[in-house]
Amino acid sequence: MVQNNNPEPRDSVEAEDIIIGEEGVFEEVDLADETPVDDEGFEAGESLGDEAAFDNFYAGRPLGGADAAPVPDAVPLGVVREAAVTRADEKAARSGKGRGRHARHASNLAADEGGSGKSDVPEYMRKSRRMRRILIVIIILLIAILAALAYFGTQLYEEATSSAVQQALTTEQETDAIAADDATDSATTAKVTTVPDLVGILGLTQDEAVEKLQHGAQAAEPRAVNEEGNPIKSEVRVALTAEPADSRTGTPTVYLGLDADGKIIQAGYSTSTSSLGYGSLSFKDAVVTENIIEKTLAEAGISVPEDAVTLPEDPAEYTSVDTDGKTTTKEYCSFTGEVDIDGVPHTWSAVLSYDYAMANASDNLADTVRTIFVYVNA
Repeated sequence: MVQNNNPEPRDSVEAEDIIIGEEGVFEEVDLADETPVDDEGFEAGESLGDEAAFDNFYAGRPLGGADAAPVPDAVPLGVVREAAVTRADEKAARSGKGRGRHARHASNLAADEGGSGKSDVPEYMRKSRRMRRILIVIIILLIAILAALAYFGTQLYEEATSSAVQQALTTEQETDAIAADDATDSATTAKVTTVPDLVGILGLTQDEAVEKLQHGAQAAEPRAVNEEGNPIKSEVRVALTAEPADSRTGTPTVYLGLDADGKIIQAGYSTSTSSLGYGSLSFKDAVVTENIIEKTLAEAGISVPEDAVTLPEDPAEYTSVDTDGKTTTKEYCSFTGEVDIDGVPHTWSAVLSYDYAMANASDNLADTVRTIFVYVNA
């Protein structure tokens, strides 16, 4: 059996597979059941009843008389066999590709439209997909940013909490230290200065007093006093620069009161209580318990009886409060008395002052300015 494998399609039966005989001639078969027939279309053993009528009939039209032209011999047509499957068909079937003019036309049409045989996606669908991808990326970035913000926020919160705890502990420690300072007495505070002998400079001139005081004594310019009936006509401040200075009250100072003849008739002294060795005592404890007035006067050469210094029982008499009626701003109390020195009567005076202005501003009781003043008059 021979097959026609012409690769170029044509609009004729030659493009289809046909069966030909072994001698290269067409085999005549019945198209209905493929049964071999003779040249008249009859199967073996069959014939037309009226052979004469058949001979005078051609293609359904009666022929002329005896002079008519002879009928040409019929040319048998090839028969298309559906069972004839070529190797090319099997190969196309295995590869999933169609064969023939229609399959090739469809393939060419798809190639012209998309180049790959696949149907094109509409433009709006491509834009929708692209937009979805962009939105997904944006959402992922937002989630990452929120996660980062949450992390850093947590870190900042923990750091702030830790700082607050540390500050609270520091404040508590400072409060404990202040409380400990308040409980400290003179025995635990070092004395860094000495009260000068005030009685010893009475009756001297300014220059003689400065020379006797020593301790780096430096006199300032005298200040005139014009008060009727006051025997003091001028005042001079003498700073003891060799003595340690206090950060709040400054350098210990001697005050000289001179009469009209230039003689000292009044001598005074001031310094911080801490310089004298007294700790952060309360005002009442400093006066009543530590006897700070009597001891300072004694160093200045003035001995007074133990009961000579008394503090008022009502604190309101020596305490000043702020406008809120609760915050103490100052504690101040003065003391006076008389004493005989070498048979000569003298008057003395003393002042103890606690100024809480700085302590209230800093909320630190250690910043209280504690100052003591003592005077003796001839």
